[in-house]
Amino acid sequence: MVGHVLLLLASMLPVPQAAPSGMSPSATTLSATTLSAMTWNVCTGTNSNCRLYRAGAVELAGHIGEQALARRAEVIFLQEFCTGATGTLELWLERRTGKRWTIGSWGLTGQDGAPYACHPDLLGRPRGAQSIAVAVAGDAVAFEIHPLPAPPWYVRRAAICADLPARKIRACGTHLSSGSAYDDRQPGAPYRTKQLERLLEISAKPGYRSLVGGDLNVSPPDSGYGSAAGRRAVAPFYRAYQECDQRDGRRTGRWTREGKKLDYLFAPKGSVRRCHVERGVTLSDHKPAHIEVTL
Repeated sequence: MVGHVLLLLASMLPVPQAAPSGMSPSATTLSATTLSAMTWNVCTGTNSNCRLYRAGAVELAGHIGEQALARRAEVIFLQEFCTGATGTLELWLERRTGKRWTIGSWGLTGQDGAPYACHPDLLGRPRGAQSIAVAVAGDAVAFEIHPLPAPPWYVRRAAICADLPARKIRACGTHLSSGSAYDDRQPGAPYRTKQLERLLEISAKPGYRSLVGGDLNVSPPDSGYGSAAGRRAVAPFYRAYQECDQRDGRRTGRWTREGKKLDYLFAPKGSVRRCHVERGVTLSDHKPAHIEVTL
């Protein structure tokens, strides 16, 4: 495989990648003026209500790759992915595009520090830990992992940031705590509030333009649904960035899961050219969301 899969387990692991020998610049250089990205909670790990539950690595890679490349994504944010499928996805993307891809993947751990395992595939094969991942097309990518505050009684949370020095882009992806009884359950969404505060801090880097994506498990500030605390917690992102799907000055957008918007793509203000939510996809309980930005 041309690129390198990175399973990120430390608190911060910058990993610069050199260009592969023998590959022409045209095969690895991204568009100089635009950047496309996708975020998708693929729901493959432990939720038996989703169609990708227990999907094998090849099947999973194919579905993700087809969704991403349908709109020429060069950055892919994934949630509820499985670490065991990371290499297969990277290889699929490289073979299909002829470009180098590098994926940073971080596996969730439980309160005891043990990996939060994906359930085996339909043939009984292990699939690693449930994970978040950021896939990037092109060369010279440096990844960092940043732990986020999380309830001590449930899984740890983190964000992965990928720096693209050649284009001065910083792309950070995450999956925040849910408001369910087993996770961030107290009134006021205290952990999601802290997670969003930390995510806003780490997403910024001097000299870089930031792209932030993922399943934030809160509703938009002007949506009128979801917890008021969650809506307040995400409001600072709308002050710092432009969300892909906000319209007419309203901080809202099309739903991405069961009638509510939980999945976001933030970019520099004034940079968003296109936004699309793929409503026809029924493989997951979340819909893929796509953004195209000008650089």
